[in-house]
Amino acid sequence: MAFMRKSKFRHVFGQAVKRDQCYDGLRITRTSWESTYCAVNPKFVAIITEAAGGGSFLVLPLEKTGRVNVDHPMVAGHKGAVLDIAWCPHNDNVIASASEDCTIKLWKVPDEGLKENLTEAVVELSVHQRRVTLLVWHPSAMNVLLSTSSDNTIILWNVGIGEAMLQVEMPDQIYSGAFNFDGSRFVCTCKDKKLRVLDSHTGAILQEGQGHMGSKPAQCVYLKNGQIFTSGFSRMSERQYALWDENDLSKSIVMEEIDSSNGVMFIFYDPDTNMVYLAGKGDSLIRYYEVTDEAPYVHYLELYQSKTPQRGIGFMPKRGLNVNNNEIARFFKLHNQGLCEIIPFTVPRKSELFQDDLYPDTASDQPAISADDFFAGKNAPPVLMSLKDESAGTQKEPVKMVRKSNILDKMPGKPAQQQPQQQQQQSSNNAAEAAAAPAFPPGFDPQGMLDDMRKLKLIVKAHERRIKTLEEKLQQYESDEEQVEEA
Repeated sequence: MAFMRKSKFRHVFGQAVKRDQCYDGLRITRTSWESTYCAVNPKFVAIITEAAGGGSFLVLPLEKTGRVNVDHPMVAGHKGAVLDIAWCPHNDNVIASASEDCTIKLWKVPDEGLKENLTEAVVELSVHQRRVTLLVWHPSAMNVLLSTSSDNTIILWNVGIGEAMLQVEMPDQIYSGAFNFDGSRFVCTCKDKKLRVLDSHTGAILQEGQGHMGSKPAQCVYLKNGQIFTSGFSRMSERQYALWDENDLSKSIVMEEIDSSNGVMFIFYDPDTNMVYLAGKGDSLIRYYEVTDEAPYVHYLELYQSKTPQRGIGFMPKRGLNVNNNEIARFFKLHNQGLCEIIPFTVPRKSELFQDDLYPDTASDQPAISADDFFAGKNAPPVLMSLKDESAGTQKEPVKMVRKSNILDKMPGKPAQQQPQQQQQQSSNNAAEAAAAPAFPPGFDPQGMLDDMRKLKLIVKAHERRIKTLEEKLQQYESDEEQVEEA
C-alpha cells in the first residue's frame, strides 16, 4: 500500500489577481538573450523594455498598478540593449543593469518612483570587453556584485568604490550562476555543458563536472544545505532537472526528465521553505517542488497553469510577501501582450494567526559584512529577520565594523568608537528633557498609560489585519461570481 508523503506545502496554490491590479500597457523587450527581464523587491518592480537606439527599463512602485502611460519615465542610460537587471539585496532603492554596450550601471531610484527619465547612473563599471549578460549580488556582503560577460569572464566588483576586485577567465560563455548561502562559493553553468563550483575569494575552480547534455542554456542555483539544483536539456532536447553534491560533480544525485518543450526553465528558490519553482519561457505553467533529505529528494508538489505563455518572470523576496494571507511566494509574469500579471502563492489555513511554521526567520536587508571584509577573505551568512513583525530583526550578534561612506550606503558611515559618546550625549539630552517636563498630578501612573496605549495599538493593528483579510476574501468572491456569470 502506497502512502502519500506528508508536507505542509502540498496544498499550496497560485491565483492571479485581477487585471486592474496588475501592470498593463508595457513594451517588453524583444531581445533573444535568455533572461527573466523582470526584477522585484518590496518597493519596486523593474521590467526591461524595448527601446530604439539604446537600452532602457521601467521602474514602478508596487502600488502603482493599472495601465502604464506610454510616456512614463524610464531608466535610459545604456547605449545598447539591457540584458539583465538585479536589485541590491541591502538597499531597495539601488538597482544594477547589464547591457550589450559592455557596461554595468547602478541606479538610485527615489522612494516615490521616477518623475522623469533617469539617464545619469551613480556608478558605471566598464571592464568587460563584450556584452554583459548576468548580474548576481552577494547575499550577505555589502556592495559586492558579480557579473559575467560574453568575453567568458567573471568579475567580482566592489561597487561602493567602483573597482573590479577579482577577474576569472572561463573556458566558455557563462549561462547562469548563483552564490551559496554565505557567499563563499559560486556555481555556474557554461556553454561547454560543464557545471563548475568556484571559490568566491580566489576564483579557483573547486569542482567541475558534466552537466546537462543538451545544447540549450542550463540554469543553476545553490540550495541552503550546499546542494546544487539545475535545469537543462538532455541530448534528445528533453527538459530535465537535477540535484548535485557541491563536493562531487562527477554524477548527479537525481536527474529527472520533465517534458519535451523547448523553453529554458528558470529556477526560483526559497531557502526558508526549501521549495523550488520552475518557470519555463514560453510555458503557461509554473511547477513547484520541495527538496528534502529523503529519497527521491526532489518531491513534486503541484503546478500553476494559465492560458497565456510567459515572456519573462520576476520573484518577490520573502520580506515583501503578505504573511497575513499565508502568502509564501509571489510571481510577476510578463505576457507577450504587454501585461505584467501578479500571481500570489498561498498555503490555505483556517487560522488568521501568524503561522510560525511557514515563516522561519528570513534574510533581511542588512548586510552581515562589508565589502572590505569579504575581499579580505571573510564569510558570513545573511542577517536574519522575523516576519512576525514587519520591523523586527533577529541579528544575534551586532556587526562591529567601521563603515566607509560611499554613494550606495543608505546612511553616512559612522565609526564604531563614536557610538558610546553619542549614546552618552543622547542620555544626557533625555535627562535634560525629563527635568524640563511638567510635574504629573498626584496618583497619575505614566507607565500604566503607556501600557494602555501599546495595548490599544496592538488591538487596532489586529483589527486592520482582519479587515484587510475580509476585503481580500470579498474581492475573491466577487471575482469568482464574475467568472461564473461569464461562463
